[in-house]
Amino acid sequence: MTTEIETWPRVPSPLLPAAPGRGCLVQIYPTDSAVGSRHALPGTPLTIGREEGCEINLSNKSVSRRHARIQPRPDGYYLIDLQSTNGTFINDLQVSTAKLQNGDHLRLGDVVLRYLEGSQVEAAYHEEVHRLTTADQLTGVHNKRYMLECLDREISRSNRHRRPLAVVVFDVDRFKEVNDGMGHLCGDSSLRELVTCAQRAIRKEDLFARFGGDEFLIVLPETNQDGAVCVAERLRERVAQHGFQFGDRAYQLSISLGIAVKDAEQPATATDLIRRADAKLYEAKGAGRNRLAV
Repeated sequence: MTTEIETWPRVPSPLLPAAPGRGCLVQIYPTDSAVGSRHALPGTPLTIGREEGCEINLSNKSVSRRHARIQPRPDGYYLIDLQSTNGTFINDLQVSTAKLQNGDHLRLGDVVLRYLEGSQVEAAYHEEVHRLTTADQLTGVHNKRYMLECLDREISRSNRHRRPLAVVVFDVDRFKEVNDGMGHLCGDSSLRELVTCAQRAIRKEDLFARFGGDEFLIVLPETNQDGAVCVAERLRERVAQHGFQFGDRAYQLSISLGIAVKDAEQPATATDLIRRADAKLYEAKGAGRNRLAV
């Protein structure tokens, strides 16, 4: 169901004067060669789509040839869906016409753009590009590269201060069935909702990252095996009890988890710990899923 936020007037409103730097769109997903691309918004309408003639060209098969239009008006920029195949979304709400607010995430098919505006748009753009190097753009948690750097530092600290360290790896049980049965947009929405759910179950000092696909990794500093099991079991229960929603469909998900622990005296590398936790994850799946293994 689409949400009509404002009815488009019959008589076109006057356009905004051209104001380079007043607003821009930054591509934040998928994380391919186009990530970080900046599209300045002038005082004239822009069409977004796969067609070569579009002012903002997105070469992604999930994007319609003429997917949406950015329409400037005296009170700001508006996003208008052009009857696209996969719909136009702002912050996961499907829209036909909607005014853009600073920081909004625009999703057209599988492509996500972030809208930035204001007098400090240049600084905001550079801040966004920096964030792209450390965060997973689909879920907002840390990305794999940043997590590996953090894990190396935590291992060094564990060795130096002779303190334990635990790693938890988990993924979604039968996630392929979600993508195949309900579509990749539902799969993406599920991962974002899963992250929100998981963040309520882990401590602020713990490091949480998307490691790839539907696999996630948590680093638990100064945590022994009992503490890691407690965190992992709390996370497993919270996900299993959570009601997931996509559009008008409600469904349940579960996760399987693997745990690896480095004690105070044990030398280890990031690769060792992740490999051991990953092996335990597959052990948990082999034992029936929706469980953890240490």
